Amino acid sequence: MIILGKETIHRYKELIEWMDTLRDLDDNTWLTPIAEGKATAAEIVSHLKNWDHYLINTIIPSIKNGEGMVFPEFDSFNQKAYEYARSGISKNHLLDEFKQTRLELIEVLLSNPDIATKHVAVNGVVNCPHTDTPYSLLYIIHEFIEHDLHHKNQILSVI
Repeated sequence: MIILGKETIHRYKELIEWMDTLRDLDDNTWLTPIAEGKATAAEIVSHLKNWDHYLINTIIPSIKNGEGMVFPEFDSFNQKAYEYARSGISKNHLLDEFKQTRLELIEVLLSNPDIATKHVAVNGVVNCPHTDTPYSLLYIIHEFIEHDLHHKNQILSVI
């Protein structure tokens, strides 16, 4: 059984500290794909920041308005994040943006537990098809923690 609560939100915050260690990466490692045809560390950080931004600016207002969560088509959404990472933004600036966005999302979640825990549909589906757990923003955060760990491990594989 999946237990969701404040500890889930605090676990989501944990990536910030690890991300700060990436400031020590040399630019070549930061900008080199983790594998053939895969994203760079910079693109991964931008990708994670974009999803947090989407939750803050699209998903949370949608839940507040009594609507469900609608997620965009992933490939085109992620492509925008990769393009931003290649736009010339510095490593430290991108890491600062990630940290600021993640902290903002955490603050919103902690100060609005009713929004975080409200059961809502995700792209028209009310329960996770894998666990049968009712969807809520907190459940999505639980899934995003696994997503964070996946990308952290990708970066760790090349540094």
